[in-house]
Amino acid sequence: MNVAAGGGETSDRMIVDYLRRRSAATIADLVAFTGVTATAVRQRLNRLMEQGLVTRHSEVVGRGRPTHRYALTPAGARSGGNNYDLLARVLWEEIRQVADPTVRQGLLRRIATRMAAAYRSEIHGQTVRERMAELVGLLAGQDMPFDLEPSNLEQPNTLPVITALSCPYPELAEQDRGVCAMEKMVFSDVLGENVKLSACRLDGARCCTFETSDAATT
Repeated sequence: MNVAAGGGETSDRMIVDYLRRRSAATIADLVAFTGVTATAVRQRLNRLMEQGLVTRHSEVVGRGRPTHRYALTPAGARSGGNNYDLLARVLWEEIRQVADPTVRQGLLRRIATRMAAAYRSEIHGQTVRERMAELVGLLAGQDMPFDLEPSNLEQPNTLPVITALSCPYPELAEQDRGVCAMEKMVFSDVLGENVKLSACRLDGARCCTFETSDAATT
């Protein structure tokens, strides 16, 4: 769930968990449950609606004002139920157990191709620079801290580098650098350019950086 940091995250999650147990709830229901003001509840609900996790519908009973009821969207119902970290570790361990290097490399290639296809469907830039910016934006939207940084401050027309401010797969990468190779495959497929890992945290670098093999901008 991508919610506000700190206490906001906790309170938003409380509302989502409350709605999981009920088909719908009113502001009054949520005030009684959370113990905060109606204004605070509305702020949290607005935030959750902006994220597509909660929806609102109105009910008119008699001649009174309509009553607003809030319920989880399908995305809200799915949120918080993903155990991807454990699944990724188990799957990666199984890939590492494949003895034949050709078969293992083929598996990595197919995984990278599937991941790249998912990103490409949301990337429409005409130039490599535009596609790099869109890719970094998509990764940031998934809470993966990637950034674009100049490759050479003295040559502003060169392509920037993709910088991983922290590794998205820290435990896997420490066990097997094949994860880094897979990431390079994904970026190469998405950008339509050969990408190399020019620096790596595992080698003592501050950040992992990915560069295109052609430094000339397009």
